[in-house]
Amino acid sequence: MRVIQVNEPSQRDACLARLCADTYGSQSGLTPLLRFAGVKGVLFEQQAARVLALVDDSARPVALALLVLDKANQGMSPMLMVDLDTPTGSSPAMQLVNELAQRAPLRVDAADPADEERFHRAGIARWFTGPNGIRIGLSAEHPASGPDDLSPALSVDDAAVAQSLKQDRKLFEDYKQRFMAGLEDFPATL
Repeated sequence: MRVIQVNEPSQRDACLARLCADTYGSQSGLTPLLRFAGVKGVLFEQQAARVLALVDDSARPVALALLVLDKANQGMSPMLMVDLDTPTGSSPAMQLVNELAQRAPLRVDAADPADEERFHRAGIARWFTGPNGIRIGLSAEHPASGPDDLSPALSVDDAAVAQSLKQDRKLFEDYKQRFMAGLEDFPATL
């Protein structure tokens, strides 16, 4: 297994489409498309997001992650993570986190104690309690010494993206076509 950054534009779009579709599911309306459009049109344009994949020995992707820089450009956080076609009980996404935690200034937010434990097993060793009691984990490579040193991750305003796409039907159709093409052309190998 190895980690690769997906840089080739059509492969990156396909991986982003798969991340959005798998994360939000088919019952979530336009949310996957809005997130795809926002990341592609804003975060990729600002070079503030990266798509990474964990691939097996045959270069077949087994996990994907979308990492987003923080506002201070000191660390990165996974915005989306998915396991791809893996056996039950296996989590290549956590193996991807483990690989990233060893060499990148990674920040994760744990939704609950079980989430914190999964990230802890994946190599996120420093933990703090942040605003509203949220548990924040940092890799050893992250320069922050506590929650007061952390800058929020960059994000996309889904409402603004929705409004923009609503006002420009051609833009909406373009992103919709790119999203669908990405899902259809998801690469078997990277």
